[in-house]
Amino acid sequence: MVDYNGRLSSVYAAGRGMTVDEVKRWTDAFQPHLPGERPLTLLDLGSGTGRLTPGLADAFGGPVYGVEPSDRMREIAETTAVHPDVVYRKGSAEEIPLPEASVDGVLMFLSFHHFRDQQQALEEVRRVLKPGGVAFLRSQFADLMPDLFWYDYFPSARTVDAGMYLSLDAVKSLARKAGLTPADDVVWVTTEPPRTLRESYDRLKLRALSTFEHLPEDEIEAGFARLAADADRDPDRRLSVHPAAMLLLSRTGS
Repeated sequence: MVDYNGRLSSVYAAGRGMTVDEVKRWTDAFQPHLPGERPLTLLDLGSGTGRLTPGLADAFGGPVYGVEPSDRMREIAETTAVHPDVVYRKGSAEEIPLPEASVDGVLMFLSFHHFRDQQQALEEVRRVLKPGGVAFLRSQFADLMPDLFWYDYFPSARTVDAGMYLSLDAVKSLARKAGLTPADDVVWVTTEPPRTLRESYDRLKLRALSTFEHLPEDEIEAGFARLAADADRDPDRRLSVHPAAMLLLSRTGS
């Protein structure tokens, strides 16, 4: 498990922040899968510093509940991601502090792999979803891992990341056991702008990705030394953008 009350909370917004355009591209990707009426009630499960939470309220009318177990991450959200239709609450995926059938949609944005009990979490997601509601599971999957450029600098990172995630079929199996219906395949969403090597280095060096919490320090130091040298040599080189995988989970029936 990763401690988001410590160092990561101090660098997360700078290292993992999203532009207004990126947030809108995500909410546009959610739109076709949600009911057409507005307002909609949504849950941002594992909302962190609230990088997407206010955007959900803007797009769908609110209220939006940001549920986050890390006190420090939630405090940052309550200060920097304020919105009149957003409420942040302390809670976990395994014990969501909302009534049964109270939300139209649930967003799990790169939070699923942090849940202590993923089966129980999905059962809770089904409980709080209204019949016909949809959960958006934005995650990596062990059998659909992207070929990220920075894996070349940190030899253990690819294996570490793959070990954090379940395969797509394994996640679908958990969802079905929880009473959720998974879509046949993932939806691929491209929201990040192409970045230069220098821009990517400047974000990555903050170590806001939880992957770095699991790498040996000597590997981290050597990798960043190589990456810094390459960024100095070729700062304007544009890097490939990898689409993000998102699995839709529906609550069917009553």
